[in-house]
Amino acid sequence: MMSLMNTSTRRVFLKKSVIAVCGLATVSVSTWPLLAQGSEEDMPDNRYPLPEKGDIIGQDYQVVANQDDTLVDIARAHNVGYEEILSANPEVSVWMPGEGTAVTIPRRHILPNEARTGIVINVAELRLYYYPEVKPGETPWVETYPIGIGREGYNTPLGITKTTIRLENPAWYPPRSMREEAAERGDPAPAVVPPGPDNPLGEHAILLDIPGYLIHGTNQPDGIGMRASRGCIRMYPEDISSIFDNVPSGTQVNIIDQPVKVGASEEGEAYVQVFKTVDSDKVGVDALKAMLRLQLLASEDSLAELDDRQLQALFDKPDDQIAALSSFHQAPDEREGEAASMDIYQRVSQATVR
Repeated sequence: MMSLMNTSTRRVFLKKSVIAVCGLATVSVSTWPLLAQGSEEDMPDNRYPLPEKGDIIGQDYQVVANQDDTLVDIARAHNVGYEEILSANPEVSVWMPGEGTAVTIPRRHILPNEARTGIVINVAELRLYYYPEVKPGETPWVETYPIGIGREGYNTPLGITKTTIRLENPAWYPPRSMREEAAERGDPAPAVVPPGPDNPLGEHAILLDIPGYLIHGTNQPDGIGMRASRGCIRMYPEDISSIFDNVPSGTQVNIIDQPVKVGASEEGEAYVQVFKTVDSDKVGVDALKAMLRLQLLASEDSLAELDDRQLQALFDKPDDQIAALSSFHQAPDEREGEAASMDIYQRVSQATVR
C-alpha cells in the first residue's frame, strides 16, 4: 500500500543501554507541533496540541541504526511499541538492523473516532490516548503511548470504565488461575510478589473500576506493543510514571476496538488506516466508505472515483500504515477507459438485440 505521509529523515545514533535509549527520546521534537505556551526544551515528545481542524497528530520520521541497536531498542527510545516498529519496517531485521540502516519511526496517528476526554485505549492499535483537562485559556492537548494488552484467551475487556486507586510500588497478587497453572507445571507461584525488580506491575499502577484490571508499568518493557498480558494494560515504566500523578481518580477510561480508522489533516485531506487485527469478514470496503460518509470526509462524487480493488487490498493485506485516501483514486484515463468499454459493451448489446 502506498503511503503519502510526509517523512523527514534525521540521523540518530542509539546505544543499547536503557539510560542512553531513554535519553534520546526528545531528539526529534523540533519537527513536531508545539504547545502555544511551550518550547522545544520543555515539550514532552508524547504530547501534541489537539488540532483545531482534523484528526491527525504527530509526524513520521527516520533514524539511522547503530551497530548495537535492535528495533526493540529503537522503539522504546522513540515511544513506539513492538508491533508498530515492525509494521513500519517490514524489511528490517528485528534483532540486527545493521549499522547505517534507516528505520522509520511511526509517530503519526489518527485520533480515534471517540469523545476526546479522559483516556481512550484502542486495543486494535495497541495505543493509549490521554486527553487531560486543561485550565481556561490553555491549549488542549493529547498524550499518546504504546501499550501491551491481553493475549488470546485473556482479552482486555472493552467498554467505558474509570480509574480508581493509584498505587506506587504496588505488591502483586498473582490470580488463582495463574497459581494453579504454575502448580501444575511444578513451579508454584507465590501468593504475593512484593515491590521490586521481580514485580511485573513495575513501580506504578492505576486500578480500573473493573475488578482485577489495571493500567500499570512492567519489569519486561520489551513486551510493550504486544498482546502478552492476562488482560491488563501495560506501559513503559517511564510512560506510566509520566501520567501517574496527572490522571485523577474517576477519570473516564474508554476501551475500544477500532481496527479501521479514518480522519482528516488540518488541510482537509482524508486518510485511512487498517490494522492487522481487522476481521475482513465483518469490515470491508463498504464499511470503510460508510465511515468516510459518517465522518464527512468524502463526498459521493469522490467515493465514486475510488478504486475498489486498491481499497480491498487494505483488508486483504492490512499493514497498520496511514495512507492518503487520494492515493486510492482511479486515474482519469482509467475511468475514461472503463466508460469507453461500457459504451462498446452497450453498442454490442444493442446490435445483438436488433
